[in-house]
Amino acid sequence: MNDFGFHRPASVAEAVRMLGAAADGRFVAGGQSLLGTMKLGLAAPSDLVDLSRIGGLSGITVETGVLRIGATTTHAMVAASPDVRRLIPALANLADLIGDPAVRARGTLGGSIANNDPAACYPAGVLGLGATIHTDRRALAADDFFTGLYETALAPGELVTAVSFPVPQQAGWSKFRQPASGFSLVGVFVSRGPAGVRVAVTGAAACVFRCAPLETAVAADFSPRACTGVRVAASDLNSDLHASAEFRAHLIPVLAGRAVQQAGVDR
Repeated sequence: MNDFGFHRPASVAEAVRMLGAAADGRFVAGGQSLLGTMKLGLAAPSDLVDLSRIGGLSGITVETGVLRIGATTTHAMVAASPDVRRLIPALANLADLIGDPAVRARGTLGGSIANNDPAACYPAGVLGLGATIHTDRRALAADDFFTGLYETALAPGELVTAVSFPVPQQAGWSKFRQPASGFSLVGVFVSRGPAGVRVAVTGAAACVFRCAPLETAVAADFSPRACTGVRVAASDLNSDLHASAEFRAHLIPVLAGRAVQQAGVDR
């Protein structure tokens, strides 16, 4: 691991200023993604700007029809929150199945979505619920946020501060877990709310995506059987040592059906 400067700002504005003054700075909160890449020599930032002690970046609040979660809120906090379990139990379930207890105790919502790992779980929850991502300078719709492999719409130096999740009528999450890493070999988040049915898929392609054929089928019949006749093309999906594109294509409607079933159980 390379030498680096370490900074601990007291506010979001100070954090953004510190990052802007660095030659190649990175924000760090839980560090579950960044520190691993630094140890492997895949990232060598000149400075780390620690977000963990900035007031207001962590915590969960309930607004009218919306659950707002601060960017440095850990996965464990989301999983254990009575408000999340009551209003969006599928999101609590998603958080509770990330990695292992050590990862859940340190990893954060903001870090996960800003990194946008193609197999991460949170992007599916954010996209599947049609959430809004708040930064130090603007608000971004989930449909516009995830743009490609480890890529987002964030500008250089832009900091995620919170995510607002509309409370759905129903939502479910199902994950085929890669046993070594705990990431999603494929994961599917389904929700039904004021904006209709949304089905988001992670782990299957270079970036989380919405599955239009499943959305159409589930909107017409919000039941597991609606997913059984849907066929997902394998042409744009990942093949690797863990699974072929064809296997991932097969898993997507299967997991969607399980997510719809879970949505019915939770409500």
